[in-house]
Amino acid sequence: MFTTGFKFFFGIGVALVTAAVLYGYTTGGNWVGPISWGWKEGVGEHIGYGVLMFLGLAAMGIACTLIFFRDADPADQADYVGVEDIEPTMPVTGSFWPVIGAFGAGTMAVGLVLNTAIFITGLVIVSLVAVEWMMDAWADRATGDPEANRALRNRIMAPIEIPALGGAIIAVGVLASSRILLNASKLGAVVIAGVVAVIILAIGAMAANSIEFKINRNLISGLAVVLGVAILGGGVWATVEGEREFHEHEVHGSDSHEGDESHEGEDTDGEHDGEAEE
Repeated sequence: MFTTGFKFFFGIGVALVTAAVLYGYTTGGNWVGPISWGWKEGVGEHIGYGVLMFLGLAAMGIACTLIFFRDADPADQADYVGVEDIEPTMPVTGSFWPVIGAFGAGTMAVGLVLNTAIFITGLVIVSLVAVEWMMDAWADRATGDPEANRALRNRIMAPIEIPALGGAIIAVGVLASSRILLNASKLGAVVIAGVVAVIILAIGAMAANSIEFKINRNLISGLAVVLGVAILGGGVWATVEGEREFHEHEVHGSDSHEGDESHEGEDTDGEHDGEAEE
């Protein structure tokens, strides 16, 4: 039996995939290119085709997730938690995902004008927000017990979120830092790297000794967020500005050495010529 949520999102997914295929053919796609994802022949205009196809597949993935969890049916959730009956309610908790989603949408808009890499970054952010926001909404309405809702969500998402978040933070941090250092001058790159390293060390020391010195964890989290936003913003700015000019290093010693050898060769030739005349 297909649930209401499955029908809704699966229908949206089919519509978006169909739109992607039609868009591919109308923008220059050849033969089976749009229906084979570019494996054979071309798909037409790549960005529009890719966005439509990605959104369509994402909607189908959401539909499969909803039917797997039976649209958070109270009876199924009660059996999952191990209780006889849970009265369904509609609790809603605060969420910061709309703010992050707005940031991702803004990044996509900026990327359309400035750089393809920025657009892809925004698209990834919006996609992640869609999944996380959906899981929060599902967990809020799963049962009438907020603790049980939190446990259900963490049991499903924590094994995915923790490694994915760690990898994303490392990848984005390294990429943004490299853009900043390549844009800065020689001395500026050294100063920036040193300052960032000291700040990271200080935040780590505060986190390690937060219990002993009674440091508020929210303060540490706030400092880490500010540092991350600064690095990300600086990376975006440096990407737009481009890299600094690199000049090839000229080795003057080798040129003079070659010149000496050429003079020595000329002297030797002169001596041979003199001997021949004698």
